[in-house]
Amino acid sequence: MADWFNELTHWHWLTLGMLLLTLEVLGTSGFLIGLAVAALVVAGAVALDLVNSWQYQVLWFALLGIVFTILYWRVFRAFNRQSDEPMLNDRAAQLIGRRFRLEKDFDHGQGRVQIGDTLWKAEAEGSLAAGASVEVYGSEGMVLKIRLLPDS
Repeated sequence: MADWFNELTHWHWLTLGMLLLTLEVLGTSGFLIGLAVAALVVAGAVALDLVNSWQYQVLWFALLGIVFTILYWRVFRAFNRQSDEPMLNDRAAQLIGRRFRLEKDFDHGQGRVQIGDTLWKAEAEGSLAAGASVEVYGSEGMVLKIRLLPDS
């Protein structure tokens, strides 16, 4: 087993790096990218003859793996979470503030409302009559929270 370690070349590290990148692409969401980059850097260092013994190769791989993983989680994960459209995929949140008239009565504060081409489940504080003006003030999952407007 130890003889195999003595024969580590840049091709071994390059193969490991590419394998880890492939696994990362398949959906580990950032857990393997630091290790993949570390393996590729060690492959470059071995190819340039900067690191000779297998002990130093493994040591550099471990240290760089930790450094690159922490760097990814601190810098790039936060960068990837920011969006200029935070409500892009939250259709219910996009409807907050929208006003409309009820087409059907709400019995016991429960009912459905038609907004655009979508029928939404909605909740109100109490019973509401058809024709009442209401406003969406919140959402809980896919259920809209509506309230009666004072002018109705």
